[in-house]
Amino acid sequence: MQGPSPNNKHPMEGFPQVCFIKNTIDNPNITVGDYTYYDDPVDSENFERNVLYHFPFIGDKLIIGKFCAIAREVKFIMNGANHKMSGITTYPFQIFGNGWEKVMPDMSELPYKGDTIIGNDVWIGYDALIMPGVNIGNGAIISSRSVVVNDVPPYTIVGGNPAKPIRSRFQPEVIELLESIAWWDWPLEKITTHLDILVSDDIKKLKMVAKE
Repeated sequence: MQGPSPNNKHPMEGFPQVCFIKNTIDNPNITVGDYTYYDDPVDSENFERNVLYHFPFIGDKLIIGKFCAIAREVKFIMNGANHKMSGITTYPFQIFGNGWEKVMPDMSELPYKGDTIIGNDVWIGYDALIMPGVNIGNGAIISSRSVVVNDVPPYTIVGGNPAKPIRSRFQPEVIELLESIAWWDWPLEKITTHLDILVSDDIKKLKMVAKE
């Protein structure tokens, strides 16, 4: 056996609340890597309902890497949630028409934070909220009910509202090594063969097998 197929929508037999997300995505502006899963007992096949204010005319993207674990109720706020902030009021009169459309703002007047990018091997806890344009590095951990408003460095644990660094998972030189090894890009056979090392803390062995 070489592990579950990444194309299997529900990889755990008899446990449909876990879903490999990429097999459920229709939106061309959402990209999800292999083996990244979502856990939701209510509607695991509708991950897109958690990506809010994601309007196609804005064009921003949500990009999620491989081997991420995303808990239920995690939400991604996209750039469509933004209102013009340079005026006296932020109220969006224009969306109601009937003469109010005369104050339709130019796209350049609306705050735009860019694409939201989640790296590989990221664990996002229950009910976390990811704000527009945030970049979460490989191996990061987002604590439950965190509100992530700033970028998260690789292999950093953050928590709170707004989310703040709690600690780094490894020393800087180890993080640099892990980033260069990028085990998530290994062939599936190699990952399966060395699972015991990947779930251990034996960096020396990982370094050795990375050279194979």
